[in-house]
Amino acid sequence: MLDQIKAFLGGLRGDDETTPDASNPDVAAVALFFHVIGADGVVDDVESEKLKSLIVEEYGVSGAELRRLVEAGEQADREAVDLYAFTSVLNRSLEPEAKVHFIGLLWTLAYADGHRHELEDHVVWRIADLMGVSNRERVLARQRALAAAGIDDAGADDD
Repeated sequence: MLDQIKAFLGGLRGDDETTPDASNPDVAAVALFFHVIGADGVVDDVESEKLKSLIVEEYGVSGAELRRLVEAGEQADREAVDLYAFTSVLNRSLEPEAKVHFIGLLWTLAYADGHRHELEDHVVWRIADLMGVSNRERVLARQRALAAAGIDDAGADDD
């Protein structure tokens, strides 16, 4: 009986094996990747494939490790109540230049489907703000991602 109570309380705290470790910087980063591509309410195949290829390129994982990281990040994003839990982990583990690079990755994912959506833009802006990336660096990273995606930036606000 006592074991059942401990298991129940552990589940409430997230001590079970199915709870992703959002304190892991890789899981936190992938959770934010999922948050960005899902901000507009639609995650299409192009975005999903771009997310996986980006993880392979940036983290050097593949196969079972890639699946584990993707699943953990997706679950962490679903269970999150705010962005701070993830950005605080990344703030402790990334240097300023790496933070700017990370924001560039978020922009790349936001524009992976070839469309500019204001909700995705807003989420990246919010993450950049929480990570202490300057407006200038954020806008420059966005412009690079827009150019790489071939999206016309005419009429867009530069915040």
